[in-house]
Formats: sequence, C-alpha cells, structure tokens
Amino acid sequence: MFHLGQTELIVILVIVILLFGVGRIGKIAGELGSGIRSFKTGLNGEEKKSE
Repeated sequence: MFHLGQTELIVILVIVILLFGVGRIGKIAGELGSGIRSFKTGLNGEEKKSE
C-alpha cells in the first residue's frame, strides 16, 4: 500500500517532533493507549471494579 523507506520514515518522524515537541508526543501516545485499552474492555463487556 504505502512503500515508505527508512529515510522517508525518519523525515516524517523529525517533522512530527518539530511540530508537537517530545513531551507532547509522549502525552498523546499515553492518551491513545488509554483510549484503545478502554475501547477493548468495552468490547469485551468488562467493567472496572471499584475498590
């Protein structure tokens, strides 16, 4: 589908880092992971247990 080489991926990564900054990328990745996790638990029908 997309035939990106190593050089193109590095250039894209550098552009993303310049646009968002390293700290913000980490925050976005964490929120994305949390969202995916909650989506999967929602599909399985599992609920969080209160402690």
